[in-house]
Amino acid sequence: MGFPMMRRLVDAGHAVVVFDARPDVVASAVAVGAAQGASVRDVADRAETVLASLPSLQASLDVATGVDGVVAGSRVRRFVDLSTVGRDVAQRIHGTLADAGIAALDSPVSGGVAGAQNGTLAVMVSGARTEFDTVKPALEAIGRPILVSEKPGAAQTMKLVNNLLAATALAATAEAMVMGVKAGLDAQVMIDVLNAGSGGTHASRDKFPRAVLPRTFDYGFATGLMVKDVRLYLEEAHSLGLPTQVADAVAALWESTMDTQGPGSDFTSIVKPLEEAAGVVIDGRTP
Repeated sequence: MGFPMMRRLVDAGHAVVVFDARPDVVASAVAVGAAQGASVRDVADRAETVLASLPSLQASLDVATGVDGVVAGSRVRRFVDLSTVGRDVAQRIHGTLADAGIAALDSPVSGGVAGAQNGTLAVMVSGARTEFDTVKPALEAIGRPILVSEKPGAAQTMKLVNNLLAATALAATAEAMVMGVKAGLDAQVMIDVLNAGSGGTHASRDKFPRAVLPRTFDYGFATGLMVKDVRLYLEEAHSLGLPTQVADAVAALWESTMDTQGPGSDFTSIVKPLEEAAGVVIDGRTP
């Protein structure tokens, strides 16, 4: 998702300096108008606002607070983390950067690759309102920024709530679709009925038509990332002393999907182990 967000910033007229651990990604970014950075610290030496979109908690910590990370930059004034890292990591980053005089905004996004490409992401932000107001024009290039709270980490909690519901809807839709196909129903007809009735979800309206019915499994979000987000939700819910019966069941299905399909599989692949167990295939392609 980082690349399409970067491209929208460039297309909106922002001066963008990029760095990525993969040279081919940097080359592609330069080809569409970005300037090349030599390292994370180099970017933080050249830009007042540094945005990051990263795949893991450790990557966010390293980029923000590592020896040659954002914290070591000479020009940077604020760090905007578009990643999903959970409340605790966001608060750690906020504290470390605050000691260096750098503001931190945790700003996870929702909407997938298509949302990043179209500039329609939900951009959840927590941090100082003055800093939010400063970066809002840039964030509007990638979606709709919403200030969740001035409390560090609050936007992460909001993102985990969002993703638990998204994970649940996709898992439940997959299980129900397999049941219907096993009973002899047509997959496309099922989706049409669900979307006309009360059972429709984002999974039935978008994910299934785009990636499951055509059997492409290319929606653009990895199973491993969804497992990470569901685990983070459970960790925070448990820290609050809350029951998690539904989340536990959803997590078990996602964990088994990652075990069988691999962390790099598209998250719409959650239907595959269910199909295998039932001996059916959810196929909406014209015979």
